[in-house]
Amino acid sequence: MNFNTISINNNLILRIVRPEVYSFVFSNYNDEELIEFFGFTTPEELTKEKKRHEKGMTTFNKTFIFFHILENDKNVGWCGFHTWYTDHARAEIGYVLSNEASKGKGIMSVVLKAVIDYGFNTMNLHRIEAFVGPNNVPSLKLMEKYHFTKEGHLREHYFKNNKMEDSVVFSLLKSDYIPIN
Repeated sequence: MNFNTISINNNLILRIVRPEVYSFVFSNYNDEELIEFFGFTTPEELTKEKKRHEKGMTTFNKTFIFFHILENDKNVGWCGFHTWYTDHARAEIGYVLSNEASKGKGIMSVVLKAVIDYGFNTMNLHRIEAFVGPNNVPSLKLMEKYHFTKEGHLREHYFKNNKMEDSVVFSLLKSDYIPIN
């Protein structure tokens, strides 16, 4: 399968993963290849992803599109849109850098610009939503940098590390988006 990519700079490439790519790799790759493709660091992450795939990733009006972040051809994380409501032209953005050596280098700041641009210009989104932990300082700074509007605080909204955590709700409307160079 030919994977579509977006080149960010000499070191960074985004590999586009749509539902059909997801199905292809699970049908054709062995566990070792899947771990490398997804950039997992443990077999437990692969097991969790296999279960998610078995449950199905799309419905009649909800789907996803995300981008593997390839730094020097190694998968170091992802950024993209899960919970994309096609009928309503809105999606929730999410992102993770799974490689510790890649953190703190401004990678997500560069990637987020490309993904937001893709969302508004290619997916024709009207609204991008983000849910951020109130103590997640790097993500809160990204929301500020990209002029997301804080809309509220959801109590015990997200299950992480075996406990319920709050989320701060942000949105960015296409009409409010100011591309950053």
